[in-house]
Amino acid sequence: MQLKPIKNEHEYDLALNRVDELMNISPEIGATQSDELEVLVMLIEKYEEQYWHISDPDPIEAIKVRMEQMHLKQKDLVPYIGNKSKVSEVLNRKVALSLSMISKLATGLQLPLEALIQLPKKNVA
Repeated sequence: MQLKPIKNEHEYDLALNRVDELMNISPEIGATQSDELEVLVMLIEKYEEQYWHISDPDPIEAIKVRMEQMHLKQKDLVPYIGNKSKVSEVLNRKVALSLSMISKLATGLQLPLEALIQLPKKNVA
């Protein structure tokens, strides 16, 4: 396969198929096929970053999903967030999560901190 930037889904599929072929033969490190595999994986990652970018998790959505999984109601979040009205404000995005809330929710709902913390996005110039 000629190595070149992946520009469309067809080329992406071809690259994936070639990676499968190379993985099946398990080339030795340093071999030409191993180098091809490494470069293909980099090209695939770049294509996926550009065209299939997965946005950062939304903390409120993470909480709502966990509530659904654990069959919880808003009142069940009172120990982690505060009173019923504060829970409602948080879930309706009127009030931001505090560090205390994040810590309690992470422990109580067994959510990773990364899912509850959303850092400000950097402007790309």
